Amino acid sequence: MKEQGLTQAEADRRLKEQGLNQVPEPEFSFWKEFASKLWNLSAWILEAALLLECALGKWIQSLFVLLMLLFAAYNGATQKKKSRKVLSTISQQLTPVVAVLRDGNWQKMDSKYLVTGDLVSLQRGDILAADIDLLDGMLTLDESSITGEAKNVHKKAGATAYAGTTVLDGEALGRVSATGTRSRSGQTINLINTSAAPGHLQQLLTKIIYYLCLLDGVLTLILLAAALIRGENVLEMLPFLAMMFIASIPVAMPSTFALSNSFEATRLSKEGVLTSDLTGIQDAANLNLLLLDKTGTITENKTAVAAFDIFSSLSDSQVLSLTSLAIDRRNQSVIDLALCEYLQERKIPLKEADSFTPFTSSRGYSAGEGDGHTVKLGSVKQLSRIETDLPEKLANVDLTLGRSVALLVDDQLAGIFITKDKVRDDSKDALAELVKRGIKPIMLTGDNQKTAASVAEEVGLTGKVISISDFKDGIKPEQLAGIADVLPEDKLAMVKYFQKAGYIVGMTGDGVNDSPALKQAEVGIAVANAADVAKKSSKMVLLDDGLTPIVKILDAGHRVYQRMTTWSLTKLARTAELTMLLTFSYLVFGYLPMALNAMVIYTIMNNMVTMMIGTDNTHITYKPENWDMAKLAKIAFSLAAAWTVIGFAFVTLLTRNGVSHDQIGTMVYVFLVMSAMMIVLITRTKSFFWQSAPSKPVATVQTADVLLTCLLALLGIAMPAIGFKELLTALATAFLAAILIDLVYQPLMKKR
Repeated sequence: MKEQGLTQAEADRRLKEQGLNQVPEPEFSFWKEFASKLWNLSAWILEAALLLECALGKWIQSLFVLLMLLFAAYNGATQKKKSRKVLSTISQQLTPVVAVLRDGNWQKMDSKYLVTGDLVSLQRGDILAADIDLLDGMLTLDESSITGEAKNVHKKAGATAYAGTTVLDGEALGRVSATGTRSRSGQTINLINTSAAPGHLQQLLTKIIYYLCLLDGVLTLILLAAALIRGENVLEMLPFLAMMFIASIPVAMPSTFALSNSFEATRLSKEGVLTSDLTGIQDAANLNLLLLDKTGTITENKTAVAAFDIFSSLSDSQVLSLTSLAIDRRNQSVIDLALCEYLQERKIPLKEADSFTPFTSSRGYSAGEGDGHTVKLGSVKQLSRIETDLPEKLANVDLTLGRSVALLVDDQLAGIFITKDKVRDDSKDALAELVKRGIKPIMLTGDNQKTAASVAEEVGLTGKVISISDFKDGIKPEQLAGIADVLPEDKLAMVKYFQKAGYIVGMTGDGVNDSPALKQAEVGIAVANAADVAKKSSKMVLLDDGLTPIVKILDAGHRVYQRMTTWSLTKLARTAELTMLLTFSYLVFGYLPMALNAMVIYTIMNNMVTMMIGTDNTHITYKPENWDMAKLAKIAFSLAAAWTVIGFAFVTLLTRNGVSHDQIGTMVYVFLVMSAMMIVLITRTKSFFWQSAPSKPVATVQTADVLLTCLLALLGIAMPAIGFKELLTALATAFLAAILIDLVYQPLMKKR
């Protein structure tokens, strides 16, 4: 008896009763996230400083440290909430698609609209989004997502396949038995990997903390030694030392990361690219080698029959009509679609098979029975095992013109189809753009060497096209345009080989066997119409065919890289300037030229600005970026040294002119805040700072910081008051210093 699916009307009625096939994500607990931000290394340093300030009776400083601690926790929880909202929105667009029989027609639909009773077709690469009772066929499933066991499970008709499992092999027909919260796993598939390992960028940025802690440690030893030599009370130095370490804590770093990445993920989603792992955006800036799956990326995800030769006593129309018996109607591949289109163009009616066996990569062909014949359709290599003289019969057919599909009728060669993929109109220009950006593209294809070379030449790829059998250790990417005869398992080996050679590798793919390579690559990209498991394994998912969206990924990566470079230089330079200026002033003049309360406020203001860097305007560089921390540190500390020299000269001049220590402290505070704002403007661009405008959030926070600084200084809030003359002197000194420093710094930025 032929299985029947639901009518659309019945499905709509059940959907109204049962609800969507999805499980609402656990609600985000802001206060739980807030509490977690109070229990990490940065928070511990602040908490230790808070206890020290309280023990020494420094209640005002204690209040400011407490405010900083609470600000860091609140801001971190807020940005986490925003990031989760962004990823949740994107994940809804990555819901698996399933083949469903409705109103007698097979159609692909979003799995969240499945209802109990739906008849569905399952094949290799599907991720089940509901519990399904199998009616026929056999599946090999990965149930590790619900059982925790890595061992593959085989199931046949009568068994139940559960939501959350992946079809590794086989094909089956099944009926949905439970959806949403009623399924065994109790959750739909979420393709967003929210617990991915840190990317290259985040790992390297953590080294900044090492540099700052090293600097603080050295200066602390110098200050303690000086205090002991002078016979001063070391305990009086502890609040200052605590504040030096507080100033080094990257309170805004997690927020800056979250803001910049979620900002770009949202932007990409509007441009046809979904982000399933934020580290993919970060690593895109460093990408210098891209392995490209030919079908669906360089060529259209559509195949057409270019030639057909008949080897049968039957008429052409009879052979073509029998061909339809071996075409998969439920889960059509690009070959099935091409053959159907070819038959329809010739007005050949499609026959319904009495029995049908779908294509699998292990079998190498599909099979159907009808009209008293057995028909097999598939690989020449696999079918030659059935008809052993097949190669001799095809001796005069040029199989290198495209992908060959052999047809056997009653185990005898009846015909051979030659199919070809059409090169996408945008491929040549997009590949040229990738090369312009310093990325080496290499095409991977299962086609033979001659066919692959023809495609490579058509799209302008430079280098040789070799067979995978000729690939040897020591081959450099610059020598290659493509690799032919590639099996799916070869792709993972290629990614690992080039990574071992020191390249940052991108990989495009669409199939189940592409998944390991997509997961291994720094920037794994699942193309449009990729299998669900390929999407789950990748970091980026394209919604549109072709290569153009990949350029948008590169742009996003460069924007994140530029913002984090600004953050790195700014954090290193500002912190080094603060600690060195105060340390040297203490050593020379015997006092700290800045109130501790002002020091805390200064730190809070800086963190507000650096957090906004995640939204800043940037420029796109046309080369892969390379994090050179030693070089960045050299530039940052050179900047800090220049500001320190000018700041020290400023303190010296004020001291010699008899300005009181209290007023000097407030004027130094104004100078440091203004210099911090100028450092951000200087490091964010390769032009002079007055030639490039920051984003509105950055400019707004900077303006607010400067105005608040002036107000606090004039009113004497948390610090001794100064007059307009002293205020303008400090502001003008910092501004003129910025112009002088930028005249020297700007040429360095162009070489960076």
